[in-house]
Amino acid sequence: MKKGVHPEYKVATVHCACGNTFKTRSTQEDIHVEICSVCHPFFTGKQKLVDTAGRVERFRQRYGDRR
Repeated sequence: MKKGVHPEYKVATVHCACGNTFKTRSTQEDIHVEICSVCHPFFTGKQKLVDTAGRVERFRQRYGDRR
Protein backbone atom coordinates (compact mmCIF):
# COMPACT_ATOMS: atom_id res chain seq x y z
CA MET A 1 0.00 0.00 0.00
CA LYS A 2 1.05 3.58 -0.53
CA LYS A 3 2.17 5.50 2.52
CA GLY A 4 0.49 8.78 3.46
CA VAL A 5 -2.72 8.05 1.52
CA HIS A 6 -4.95 6.96 4.40
CA PRO A 7 -6.25 9.44 7.02
CA GLU A 8 -5.22 9.18 10.65
CA TYR A 9 -7.46 6.86 12.68
CA LYS A 10 -7.94 8.17 16.24
CA VAL A 11 -10.20 7.94 19.31
CA ALA A 12 -13.49 9.80 18.77
CA THR A 13 -16.17 10.92 21.21
CA VAL A 14 -19.77 10.48 20.02
CA HIS A 15 -22.40 12.86 21.49
CA CYS A 16 -26.10 11.99 21.12
CA ALA A 17 -29.00 14.43 21.35
CA CYS A 18 -30.33 12.42 24.34
CA GLY A 19 -27.18 13.27 26.31
CA ASN A 20 -25.42 9.92 25.96
CA THR A 21 -21.72 9.97 25.09
CA PHE A 22 -19.36 7.13 24.24
CA LYS A 23 -15.96 6.62 22.70
CA THR A 24 -15.13 4.87 19.44
CA ARG A 25 -12.50 5.17 16.73
CA SER A 26 -12.88 7.35 13.65
CA THR A 27 -11.09 9.84 11.43
CA GLN A 28 -13.06 12.62 13.17
CA GLU A 29 -12.47 13.51 16.82
CA ASP A 30 -16.02 14.71 17.64
CA ILE A 31 -19.22 13.18 16.22
CA HIS A 32 -22.73 14.50 16.96
CA VAL A 33 -25.72 12.21 16.28
CA GLU A 34 -29.48 12.53 16.80
CA ILE A 35 -30.24 8.93 17.76
CA CYS A 36 -27.96 6.38 19.44
CA SER A 37 -28.46 2.81 20.68
CA VAL A 38 -29.61 4.09 24.09
CA CYS A 39 -32.56 6.09 22.72
CA HIS A 40 -33.30 4.25 19.42
CA PRO A 41 -36.79 2.66 19.38
CA PHE A 42 -35.46 -0.69 18.12
CA PHE A 43 -33.26 -1.12 21.19
CA THR A 44 -35.57 0.51 23.78
CA GLY A 45 -38.87 -1.00 22.62
CA LYS A 46 -40.56 2.39 22.94
CA GLN A 47 -42.09 4.30 20.06
CA LYS A 48 -40.33 7.60 19.49
CA LEU A 49 -41.39 9.86 16.67
CA VAL A 50 -38.56 11.95 15.30
CA ASP A 51 -40.07 14.82 13.35
CA THR A 52 -37.49 16.62 11.25
CA ALA A 53 -38.73 19.86 9.69
CA GLY A 54 -42.41 18.89 10.05
CA ARG A 55 -42.26 15.88 7.73
CA VAL A 56 -44.75 13.86 9.74
CA GLU A 57 -47.22 16.74 9.93
CA ARG A 58 -46.95 17.37 6.17
CA PHE A 59 -47.55 13.66 5.54
CA ARG A 60 -50.66 13.67 7.75
CA GLN A 61 -52.01 16.80 6.04
CA ARG A 62 -51.40 15.37 2.59
CA TYR A 63 -52.78 11.88 3.14
CA GLY A 64 -54.88 12.33 6.28
CA ASP A 65 -56.24 9.37 8.20
CA ARG A 66 -57.16 6.82 5.53
CA ARG A 67 -58.63 4.00 7.57
